[in-house]
Amino acid sequence: MDNFWFALLLTLGAGLSTLVGGLIGVLGSHRSTKLMSIGLGFSAGVMIYVSLFEILPKGRDSLVDEFGEVPGNWWMLLAFFGGVGAIALIDWIVPSAVNPHEPGTVDDSSRRHALMRTGMMTALALGIHNFPEGFATFIAALQEPQVAVAVAVAIAIHNVPEGLAVAVPIYHATGSRRRGFWWAAVSGLAEPAGALIGFLLLQPFLSEGLFGFVFAAIAGVMVFISLDELLPTAREYGEHHLAIYGVVAGMAVMAVSLVLFL
Repeated sequence: MDNFWFALLLTLGAGLSTLVGGLIGVLGSHRSTKLMSIGLGFSAGVMIYVSLFEILPKGRDSLVDEFGEVPGNWWMLLAFFGGVGAIALIDWIVPSAVNPHEPGTVDDSSRRHALMRTGMMTALALGIHNFPEGFATFIAALQEPQVAVAVAVAIAIHNVPEGLAVAVPIYHATGSRRRGFWWAAVSGLAEPAGALIGFLLLQPFLSEGLFGFVFAAIAGVMVFISLDELLPTAREYGEHHLAIYGVVAGMAVMAVSLVLFL
């Protein structure tokens, strides 16, 4: 557990990137859709590549070491698709009207003039959603700090429009830039909270097998987030090809960085 404080600070930094979106939301609406498409696509590329080529194989290795070749691979599959199912369930539970990950909600002008309740519900939805992301970053940092940095950067990029989705309706409902910015920060704090709560609950049971199971589940969560949220959001900004270029660039950068640190 030598990396505990590093893992916590990394998770906190990824979570509080919502402040960037919050700042954009309360200071003005001049944003580059091209840059946002590339950025979100890049984030998706990083998350997909690191999940399938680094995190999932490490989870598989740990599970095989713990349970044997065939059972370990079955546990890996169960954990991966269990992670996909868990994050899909969270998205299904959160009402689509206040879920900023649903199509049409990221830059919907009607939300800019919504009541305080809409902004608060959006913050709550993001808080629920960010719990597993925070835990994923934290556990990755405990085991593989170099990989965790890439994970944290990818999550930080995709947290920017989340902060925007929280700050804008609250700012327009109250006229207070400070309140919009503050609630964007609160939604981001769900990530370090999820990291700490998950760690405290699982600490007595930490083992090679559990780390393997968690790593495989994290890979499932991150792949689902990329395919269900980041890519559709990037396309929603009207730059389909730029989003795909961003995905390829993210994969390439992640691949090169992993090779350099071998």
